Amino acid sequence: MTTLFTTLDSPLGELLLVGERSATAPGGTALASLSVPGQKGGVTVAAGWVRDADAFTGIAGQLAAYFAGTLTRFDIEYVSSGTPFRRRVWEAVENIPYGTTFTYGEIAARIGESRGAARPVGTAIGANPLLVVRPCHRVVGANGSLTGYAGGLERKQLLLALEGMTFTARPGRDE
Repeated sequence: MTTLFTTLDSPLGELLLVGERSATAPGGTALASLSVPGQKGGVTVAAGWVRDADAFTGIAGQLAAYFAGTLTRFDIEYVSSGTPFRRRVWEAVENIPYGTTFTYGEIAARIGESRGAARPVGTAIGANPLLVVRPCHRVVGANGSLTGYAGGLERKQLLLALEGMTFTARPGRDE
């Protein structure tokens, strides 16, 4: 299967979108990766990949609407990846409503694990290949602090501010 890619300017810097053609995806492209420059574990363009901005028109439109504040939930097909545990964590992350945050412990509880599983949940979230569209930026520390984000904490803070969130500690919530 041919790997397609394009780049897109955004408030986070240049985004690298990587995907594959899909007959079932809105717009015809399933997204495999969305990364930012300097991202921990981010991808780089590989030999043999084909630049095709048109393949990502629908995804780019949704991202533009999100950054403009008019889209609160993405309708994008993803290329399946990750272990079963990671997929469970990522599905829970995808269901965090726009403008809200959950702790790592809350995500663990949502997937049927103990709150003590916050560390492996954090590791799974850190391996999320789909920044922004799979909103791992909505996961915060036990006290509401901005912890961990593969794209950098400044970008996490920017995304949360875009969604209208403030950054105060949240007493009584644990990881």
